[in-house]
Amino acid sequence: MTSAVPVQTRSERFHSADPADFSPVTGREPEWRLTPVSDLGALIEGPLDGGSYPVECTPPEGVTVEFVDASSSTRGAVGLPEDRLSANAWSQVDQVLEVTVASTERQTTRILRHDLGDAPRAAHTLIHVKEGCHGIVIIESQGQALLAENVEIQLEAGSSLEVVALQEWDEGAIHYSPHFGTVGRDAQLRHFAASMGGHIVVVNPSITLAGQGSEADLFGVYFAESHQHLEHRVYVHHEGPDTKSRVSYKGALYGRGARTVWIGDVLIGAGATGTDSYEENRNLVLSDGTRADSIPNLEIKTGDIAGAGHASATGRFDDEHLFYLQSRGIPEVAARRLVVQGFLGEIVLKISDEELVERLLERVRQKIRETEEES
Repeated sequence: MTSAVPVQTRSERFHSADPADFSPVTGREPEWRLTPVSDLGALIEGPLDGGSYPVECTPPEGVTVEFVDASSSTRGAVGLPEDRLSANAWSQVDQVLEVTVASTERQTTRILRHDLGDAPRAAHTLIHVKEGCHGIVIIESQGQALLAENVEIQLEAGSSLEVVALQEWDEGAIHYSPHFGTVGRDAQLRHFAASMGGHIVVVNPSITLAGQGSEADLFGVYFAESHQHLEHRVYVHHEGPDTKSRVSYKGALYGRGARTVWIGDVLIGAGATGTDSYEENRNLVLSDGTRADSIPNLEIKTGDIAGAGHASATGRFDDEHLFYLQSRGIPEVAARRLVVQGFLGEIVLKISDEELVERLLERVRQKIRETEEES
């Protein structure tokens, strides 16, 4: 079994698809101490349904979406689990949802899944973009679920992908999902995590910029209410030379007990000369009784880089912004609404799909209205 590894040495974390290779989870380990592990017991230790599940998708030409037997899948080429929970899910998956993008046209593939039920479930999604191909993949999750899911994203040389993971689960849903990505030479990945619904939602992207000139933009937007724990742990490994990454996550919190966790780890490897990297997390607190943990970490193993930095901030409304809006005749309630919409909308507007952008902006507006009704 492994020993606990502090988050500051993320590059040394153990990987295995066998849950028995990991120590039992107590919640005191550095990688678990900010997560409500008492609510995840069924996913960490229990039996899971690893079969296929209902999916609504009509893929465009050049894109295939299908379930395949885990034994014949190519999963594991991108990454392996880093914790006991994801390893438990990996070991019990029978059917893997494979998305293959083999089109040179940038088309949108929408995958909708909903009402997976209350029974503990394991899932595995593999997105593979062929060399020189391009696409947008949107995965929407709705309804009820108790789900542990591993996601692998593989970009071959010269390809590009925008992937959006939208968590719009019902109030009691639990979803734990590591995302493993590898980006080949001169390939570009845009990864969005939008967490709005659910009781406990954990989305942890781990991206390796493996090829020379590869790039990754990782964005996140979330709005936690009193019944929600929303967690995102981001890891970017600059492995190849002349790589570039930008990480930007923004969240809002309202209601006693609302909780968010963001941890951003960046590793610039010894061979990653010419790296250009920056990460930031900003949280807007809208009421008393909330908690936002924000921890950026930067590990550099070469001095020959273009730039690297990080920023983190958690606070209440900017009084100057409110004063500016109110001085122009906008009532305080409307002014606060505009500030929150602008704060979160900066991330939402980076999504390419206009329909999804409008739906997310309306979801943010709905959340804001709910906070006004409770005030």
